[in-house]
This record gives sequence, C-alpha cells and structure tokens, in this order.
Amino acid sequence: MSRLDSFIARMHAQRDCLNFLKRAIDAQPGPLLEVGLGNGRTYDHLRELFPGRDIYVFERKVAAHPDCIPPPERLFLGDAHEAIPRAARQLGATAALIHTDLGTGDHAANMAMGEWLGPALDLLAGSGGYVLANQELNVARWRRLPEPPGVPEGRYFLYRVA
Repeated sequence: MSRLDSFIARMHAQRDCLNFLKRAIDAQPGPLLEVGLGNGRTYDHLRELFPGRDIYVFERKVAAHPDCIPPPERLFLGDAHEAIPRAARQLGATAALIHTDLGTGDHAANMAMGEWLGPALDLLAGSGGYVLANQELNVARWRRLPEPPGVPEGRYFLYRVA
C-alpha cells in the first residue's frame, strides 16, 4: 500500500470511528480533547459532530488552517510532555473523549511515545469516557473495544475508560 493510500485509509478509519462513537459521547459529560491539531481537519469534524461541546486542543506549534484554530482558552500549546500535565491540573480526569493522532513514520519512536502517552492521557480521561488513538495504548483501566464495521482491525484503536 502506498503512503498516500495508507493516509487515506487512516483518515477514513478516524472519521468512521468518531462517527461511530458520537451517540455514546453525546451521553457522556465532559470536554472533548484533540491531541495533535495538525491542520485542523479532525478538530473541525469534532466541532461539526459535537456543536456546543467544549473541545480542548493540544499542539506543539499551531500551523492549522485559519478556520480550524481553537480559541486561545481552549488551546494547550507546547510539547505534549508539558502540556498534558498542565491540562490535567486544569481539567482533571473529566474528558468524555480523547482523540490522539500523534506520531511519525518511525515505528520505534511511535512505540516509545505510546509508553508515556497512554498513562499521561489517563490523567485526563473521565470515567466512562472514550479514547480513540492511531496507535495501541496500554492503560490498565482502559478496555479495548472492537473496531466499528468497515474499519480494518488494528487501523485505529478504541478504548472505554473504566
């Protein structure tokens, strides 16, 4: 599969997983967290799916489309190692949804990142909430959910927080 085809498949899986979780997240109190703004596509989709919900975004340096930049009070700028603990102190473990799409093409680096990312995000995950990630994250109180229909196994990872 070409890198373009892989990207398209990942975007389809991401969208399908978010759409699949919509009803469950609607019933769950708490903010939504987008970890990794990129150019803002997923943030824009979250705003459309969940109008009126508080959506907090994490980004090292904003380079998104101008229409897809969150307001300053909803943006945690800086390295994730620092921004996630800062957000945990401010928000606590209240998130109804955490979506993370961090990483690079370097599998070893992504695996190393996942080792600290899951436990760090757990500080923000509300009980009964959901985590949607582009990589496998191992956190004791998260239960892995099956992929929605049409999403290939292992393409995206869904978790329910105990």
